Amino acid sequence: MAKDKKNKQQLKNPKGTRDWSGEDVALLKDILRQISTVFRKHGGQELDTPVFELQEVLKGKYGEDSKLIYDVADQGGELLSLRYDLTVPFARWLAMNPNSDTDNRFAIGKVYRRDQPAIAKGRMREFWQCDIDFNGPSDPMAVDSEILAIVCEVFDALEWKGQYTIKINDRRILDGLFEVCGVPTDKLRAISSAVDKLDKSPWSEVRKEMVETKGLDPDVADRIEKYVTMKGGKGDSQTASALLETLKADDQLMSNPKAKEGITSFEKLMSYLEAWKTLDQISFDLSLARGLDYYTGIIYEVITEGSRPTNLPLNGTKKSDEEKKDTKKAKNIADEDEDRSNDPTIGVGSIAAGGRYDNLVSRFSEKSEIPCVGVSFGVDRIFSITKSRLSQGQKFTYVTSTSTDVFVMAFGGKDFDGALKERYSVIKALGDAGISAKTMHKEKAKLPAQFKKADSKGARIGVILGEDEIRNGQVKVKIMGLTDDSDPRKEGILIPRGDLVKEVSGMLRELDGGEVEGVAKQMEGLGVDAGTRQKVTLTEEQRKEIIEKLSKGETVEVGGVQIS
Repeated sequence: MAKDKKNKQQLKNPKGTRDWSGEDVALLKDILRQISTVFRKHGGQELDTPVFELQEVLKGKYGEDSKLIYDVADQGGELLSLRYDLTVPFARWLAMNPNSDTDNRFAIGKVYRRDQPAIAKGRMREFWQCDIDFNGPSDPMAVDSEILAIVCEVFDALEWKGQYTIKINDRRILDGLFEVCGVPTDKLRAISSAVDKLDKSPWSEVRKEMVETKGLDPDVADRIEKYVTMKGGKGDSQTASALLETLKADDQLMSNPKAKEGITSFEKLMSYLEAWKTLDQISFDLSLARGLDYYTGIIYEVITEGSRPTNLPLNGTKKSDEEKKDTKKAKNIADEDEDRSNDPTIGVGSIAAGGRYDNLVSRFSEKSEIPCVGVSFGVDRIFSITKSRLSQGQKFTYVTSTSTDVFVMAFGGKDFDGALKERYSVIKALGDAGISAKTMHKEKAKLPAQFKKADSKGARIGVILGEDEIRNGQVKVKIMGLTDDSDPRKEGILIPRGDLVKEVSGMLRELDGGEVEGVAKQMEGLGVDAGTRQKVTLTEEQRKEIIEKLSKGETVEVGGVQIS
């Protein structure tokens, strides 16, 4: 007996990975659909590459992060590694296909990093990325600005409007200011990597790393502080334009060729972003460095609530005793493989990031000098935040596959057979009309159990079959969770079986707030007269505004229709 217990297999996921099932898969697909729709709108052509690459393809492309690459055991063949991102495989593909007419590609797939996991925060070792990249010659900041417009369109499509910030910097500005401050050329990338940690650690800790770990002169570190604490734009004390003017007035900085080129280009970028109407989402942040070696120009990352560690002080300089205790506790964790979802020193991190990488393709083939710029979306992190918002009651119109439209129930007396055949017939009719419908796969089930199942499936409408209804060719239809006692659909209304699809379709449109007809029905009892009913797509904000105005007795015009 003891021997069997000792040899019993422990079933668990590899650390930093998860199983996708049920409603999580549905939500993931909803998110991927929204992102890929935007990509295709901008002419993106899809590319799929292997999940593993030759080790020599990946090594030396990620700077200090190269230690996070998963190597595949040598089995007597090629030396392989799991792909770390989708960017380097794309550059490898371009080098192999230099004459391709593709100037804009997107990719969706899993990537692998031996990073410290925090699964609840979407920090994984196996995770989904969605990339879109432009390749080939272009005028300065032209396609760069379109990439940033795509970022905004993606998060607008995910209905995160106003709930994210795009932090932007330029590697040329960063390298230029490092040189002006006196950073040796051979330490540029190492110091850049240290500065990139300012979103996770206060300046005092970053300075300590630069001086004590990376051997930088303390005076040089102090000169760097002046620049890397500068920000301008969304959520900052000054505008991005004001910060740009400050940099342009810095004679020492403008005397550096790299910095001058970056600042001049950045001014052009801001002009283009104004045309794309995305400037209000931008924060020009000189502390943004991006640790990857291959960036050569503009760099950016997208943050939202939860991106920042909860114990990082807002002023970035001093921690409280409690915060110090949290940090010490986190550093003392012996097993770096342990899930640190509850660790206050770890945040969700960026939810999208990218930049310009003009020299990466030529690393594979000197004859293939193909400039590129792109962005990667961290789908697992987007998923985690979206799921959290859903649990807090926030609604997303594109998240339709995580719930059932209709749940079909049946009840009757002692001799009632449960009408399972009739329930299947109803589900078939609704399904043929594109309506998601489910039922309990039991011939007889108690009505409370059926309602409980309908609730667990998130059904918005209930269709109930009773002995009398079946005999009379009718069904009862009710809106689940309706609170208006005056609305007969709270308890259910009887309709002819032949009208079921039409009636349910109308109710679903009403619940979605997608037509003037639906709004008119919701406003019954408030003196609403929809008049000529014309289809008009409404946002949730528009629908709420209409309801508020109508409740005050005001007349509203929607799509040329007067509603009062």
